[in-house]
Amino acid sequence: MGQTETVSGKVPTEHKRVLQEHDVNISKLIQEAVEKEVKRIEEEQLRKALTEASIHLQSVPDEHIVDSIRRSRDTR
Repeated sequence: MGQTETVSGKVPTEHKRVLQEHDVNISKLIQEAVEKEVKRIEEEQLRKALTEASIHLQSVPDEHIVDSIRRSRDTR
């Protein structure tokens, strides 16, 4: 996992009590939730980048793409 940082937050007392009663590792729960959110954010950024790339690629004529592929094959 690498280096870690300490964060603090407040949760309702009842939630903490229930988690403790069920022996839930609160630290692990928080780490997993943060990891899931970071992954969601990264995937959203990637989706936006792909959408932008798609928009730009649509303006490139098909003939230009075919020529580029042929030139690339010829250099191998």
